[in-house]
Amino acid sequence: MPRALLSVSDKSGLVEFARGLVDRGFDLVSTGGTARALQQAGLPVTAIADVTGFPEMMDGRVKTLHPLVHGGILARRDRPEDLASAKAHGITLIDVVVVNLYPFVHAASNPGTPFDALIEEIDIGGPSMVRAAAKNFDGVLVVVSPKDYDAVLGQLDRQGGPSREFRFELARKAFAHTGQYDTAIAATLGTVVSSGGGFTRAAGGGLPSTLSLELRKVRDLRYGENPHQPAALYEGVGTHPGFAVLQGKELSYTNLLDLDAAARIAMEFSEPAAVVIKHTNPCGAATGRDAADAYVRARDADALAAFGGIVGLNRPIDAATARAIVSTFIEAVTAPSVEDDARAILATKANMRVVVPALAAVASAKVAGTPPGDATLDLELRSIVGGVLVQARDVVREAHTEWPAEALKVVTKRQPTADEWQALRFAWRICAHVKSNTVIFTAADRTLAIGAGQMSRVDAVRVARMKADIVGAGLLRGSAAASDAFFPFRDGLDAVAEAGSTAVIQPGGSVRDQEVIAAADEHGLAMVFTGLRHFRH
Repeated sequence: MPRALLSVSDKSGLVEFARGLVDRGFDLVSTGGTARALQQAGLPVTAIADVTGFPEMMDGRVKTLHPLVHGGILARRDRPEDLASAKAHGITLIDVVVVNLYPFVHAASNPGTPFDALIEEIDIGGPSMVRAAAKNFDGVLVVVSPKDYDAVLGQLDRQGGPSREFRFELARKAFAHTGQYDTAIAATLGTVVSSGGGFTRAAGGGLPSTLSLELRKVRDLRYGENPHQPAALYEGVGTHPGFAVLQGKELSYTNLLDLDAAARIAMEFSEPAAVVIKHTNPCGAATGRDAADAYVRARDADALAAFGGIVGLNRPIDAATARAIVSTFIEAVTAPSVEDDARAILATKANMRVVVPALAAVASAKVAGTPPGDATLDLELRSIVGGVLVQARDVVREAHTEWPAEALKVVTKRQPTADEWQALRFAWRICAHVKSNTVIFTAADRTLAIGAGQMSRVDAVRVARMKADIVGAGLLRGSAAASDAFFPFRDGLDAVAEAGSTAVIQPGGSVRDQEVIAAADEHGLAMVFTGLRHFRH
């Protein structure tokens, strides 16, 4: 009779899978809580202690580390001498090993987990059995994920039994599983410090001294930044990009970067908001009464550039929004969801990609072993020649509050009006997502002109004015302006005033701040310092 050993912390689907094994003639062997779950379901199960002749001991620390277990897993079925040794020592072969490990990562994600309790979540016997079964994949099926249960039962029903390719794929998953587990342990313990003769986990805030990255391919992409560059999307440990493509052509590398940029901006707002992206920069962004109104405002902010753009929304796409989107050529759109009556409208543009839910962080990978206390820290990685740059994601914190007085400082003689405050608040949230150097001009609810990615702030203003003049003379009169970093000289501020802006928001911090403030006072501008810079490279 074939034998299956089951010992899992994640018991989802366990009983159904075990019943499927029993129906196929398997003898079940199990440990601790897994055995109890199977017994409660009325399934016949042999306790591991009855196999080894030793009770589980030391609070479960020792239960499967025994030759009668590992001999049954590691015996090579094509080696007569292995089979003879097994017979001589009374070892019964184990044909299926179903193991997933103690929930160390879950425990580590809680900064309140005491150090000693964290240590007890380090699995020893589980990884040993998984590695043994994966090493002997030709004779043993190793299953580390409930997602594979149905496929395993299907392969057991296959004529001739499971294919070697299937066995090997399970082995690869198994080694990845134990590798990720050990990586998380090493990274977490790397944040432990000595404290009063004991050990404690360091308070969060910094990046770990070592960073172990484990990525799994999700899908191949159409191409990279250019058609001759192959590309793929990977997921990090314990994460998934979490989106579905409802329609349209396959996504490319640049599509995903632009969709990510669109979602980042749209999700800055609690009110209905929309953005149109070109090459990761917004060509228009707006809020509105509803999604359709916000989208039309965003599109019309730079209708020429919006052609072939990527759209991001923070509201479900309804029929009215869908009709507005398909009225021009759009490459892709991302939103939290799409209402049923909008699906048919969007489908009239068969090649347009529709992605839900809205991407929030596709461009960056989560990293195993994020320091405890910073379990939600979102790291961004970029490669350079010979190395990798890592940083925490930039969050426009000052724009996600009710603008407390301590976050902002009016530095000019004139205070912003209520309407100017609203426009400045809008402008600052958009500005942080535009490539540096940038100066943008906005109304209270939409962008008017964007000068993105210039070598000087004066040039950024000139580009924005050029784009505004295409729409109509005087467009920037009475606008609010935002600069992602300080004005190093007054010439940039002079250019903003000449363009017609009446209020400016910038970080401040230049050695010539007083000169720039004096220029703002000369022009009668209201100017606000945020104290925070938002470069984007």
